Amino acid sequence: MHYIKVPKERLAVVIGRKGSVKKEIEERTGVRLYIDSKDGDISIDESEAEDPMGGLKAFNIVRAVGRGFSPEKAMRLIDDDVFLEVIDIREFAGKRKNSVRRVRGRLIGTKGKTRRLIEELSGADVSVYGNTVSIIGDFLEIDIARNAVTMLLSGSEHSTVYHYLERRRMDIKIAEMGVYYEEKEPEEKTDGGSE
Repeated sequence: MHYIKVPKERLAVVIGRKGSVKKEIEERTGVRLYIDSKDGDISIDESEAEDPMGGLKAFNIVRAVGRGFSPEKAMRLIDDDVFLEVIDIREFAGKRKNSVRRVRGRLIGTKGKTRRLIEELSGADVSVYGNTVSIIGDFLEIDIARNAVTMLLSGSEHSTVYHYLERRRMDIKIAEMGVYYEEKEPEEKTDGGSE
């Protein structure tokens, strides 16, 4: 059994219209969700799930929706190779609300430009919600997006972060093609003589 608390304003999104999102999570992971709409507490019962990872997948999907992702983006977490990472902005900006608000604004950018560029150039999905930045993606996508986010949280210029993302874009293209470069061992030379 897993337990998670979701912000009350995100509970309706976890449930969905006429329970559609809750039902989809249950069907795709094999778990049962019990939602306390007063407190925002959600219990995840994976006792009847066929997939032993079903409970953890459901937990991550609910957590992602609670951190501001749409249910469609959160459902990417069904895939075994897709992960969720949540970064607390307060670890970089401190506890003061004005500092958190300023840093959150840097991450989002004017009209969402910075967040959108991080998504486009890393391939990951990014959500800035409350005091957190959350990232959904495969290992490489998360690595690139996390580095870009932490650079911004640490005070790097936007242009520096954009250049970093452009450089790492080639890594994603290579991974998408499934091409991996391996150094080959030098071939042994023979003199062609008989023994």
